[in-house]
Amino acid sequence: MTKPQLSEKTLELIKKARIVSFATWQSAYAPEILQRFQAADDQGRYLTDEDLVEIQAIAPSPISSQLDTVKMLRDRVNEIITEARGQVLETFPNITQPGGGLYPADRADACWRDFWHFLRCITYGIAGQRTDYTSAEGLQAMQLLYQELQVPLDAMVIGLEGIKTASLTRVASEQQETLAPYYDRLIEQLKRF
Repeated sequence: MTKPQLSEKTLELIKKARIVSFATWQSAYAPEILQRFQAADDQGRYLTDEDLVEIQAIAPSPISSQLDTVKMLRDRVNEIITEARGQVLETFPNITQPGGGLYPADRADACWRDFWHFLRCITYGIAGQRTDYTSAEGLQAMQLLYQELQVPLDAMVIGLEGIKTASLTRVASEQQETLAPYYDRLIEQLKRF
């Protein structure tokens, strides 16, 4: 079975649908730190150990307290996404069946891949200790993309809430309150779609 071709409009929206922007961070961080964050985002990857060491060496000392958490989330992303996926499938048991919003399998795979990227973007905010990590323009393009592709938004919100729950269960209770706003930022943005 051949995959359906994406329209030019969809391909253009995919290029523009970037969740993250570091524009508001410019006055808070040295260019070398911003370059690390931007390079990771441009490459669609989590911050590496090398990135984290460099950020810790240059950044103000309070930032280093969150870097171990960022590393743990990165290293356990597959477990976290599996739990979030389980929550979506439990809430919407027929979503991956014929007629469901995540059918056929490549639609479901794209959803789970988005979950991976959601957590990636959230870890940038945590590493930088900035909840203002989202791009209004990128999220607008993502909203249009999701509309174009008829992505089931209720499932995506449940999944993002599942990512938050799965992530926060992996940190000490005193850290949960500190970390929650980074997840809430993206959850609230997605709910507005």
